[in-house]
Amino acid sequence: MSKQEEIREKEVRIRKFLQENELGALLLSKQNNFAWLTAGGDNHVVIASETGVGSILITRDKKKYLIADNIESLRLKEEEELASQGFEVRDYPWYEEERKTDIIRELTSGMKVASDDGFPGTKIVGDKIAELRYSLTEEEMKRYRWVGIKTSEALGQVCGRIRGGDKEEEIAGRLSEELLGQGIVPIVLLVAADERIEKFRHPIPTDKRVNKYAMVVVCGRKWGLIVSLTRFIHFGKIAGALREKHQAVVKVDAAFIANTRPGRAVGDIFAKGVQAYLDNGFSEEWRLHHQGGPTGYAGRDYKAIPEEKRTVQLQQAFAWNPSITGTKSEDTIIALQDKTEIISNTPNWPMLTVEYDGLQWERPDILVI
Repeated sequence: MSKQEEIREKEVRIRKFLQENELGALLLSKQNNFAWLTAGGDNHVVIASETGVGSILITRDKKKYLIADNIESLRLKEEEELASQGFEVRDYPWYEEERKTDIIRELTSGMKVASDDGFPGTKIVGDKIAELRYSLTEEEMKRYRWVGIKTSEALGQVCGRIRGGDKEEEIAGRLSEELLGQGIVPIVLLVAADERIEKFRHPIPTDKRVNKYAMVVVCGRKWGLIVSLTRFIHFGKIAGALREKHQAVVKVDAAFIANTRPGRAVGDIFAKGVQAYLDNGFSEEWRLHHQGGPTGYAGRDYKAIPEEKRTVQLQQAFAWNPSITGTKSEDTIIALQDKTEIISNTPNWPMLTVEYDGLQWERPDILVI
């Protein structure tokens, strides 16, 4: 499938959505939706903003436009290849921001318009657009596997170089350098040393130095696709209580992964994970942190809960992250027709073999240095 064919397939999904909802046009401005529709295009300038600097307008009558100011339009046309992909460019002077509204009104006169960000005069349909992204194309999966490999390689290399006395912030900086050097943006980067691992589920890096134990968590994004994973390192022999907890949490993770199959309700998968917590002696730990959920163009499209009725789609990505105080297990997976594929395995990392429902799963162990 070529880039043009991938974009065309996504336009078909959008126009079907427009028809079913009696809409005339859809305006996409968020970075993740821009990347999805343009097969990996990038409309960001400010990393911290969900909204990008260029918008795409897709109409029900098979027209498509790029709308951006004159600062951004040239790069989006050339480097993101929108002009060559059939998008008609409508730009305006950067100092006349109100022209964007005028252009959209002109192009959608008489139409009911939806958007992913609540642009004035539009109906916000962000959750519905996320559903259009769930089932990945073959080309998306190829890109996703690349991001998975490179992100996990970088994390493994940085973890292997951690030494006693390193600051959490220094570790975060090294990992950022490795990732950004390959065009992967670390949109989430958590590092904890020693007692901070047990105390905080989301430990942003500080100047605390590592003594015996470290956790590194990253969500790396490229082409809009986000890979999430967590790894631990330990200096010297691992205490029995921590070993017991980690062996239990990887078994819970295996239960989540093994049950993530197309057609299964996410709430039912959640129940299997909760049962695994119970079976392994930590029945209440699931209440202390969310367990993950579907991913792809968002860190999590939504967090799984017991009542969730939505089902796993074919070729949909998930990232489960079960935790037991002091340890966690997390990787990114894709639910294929005949198997569940883990795309963020770290090369040369010590693994634990876990059996679940007659199948064996390899889950990351704690790296002892």
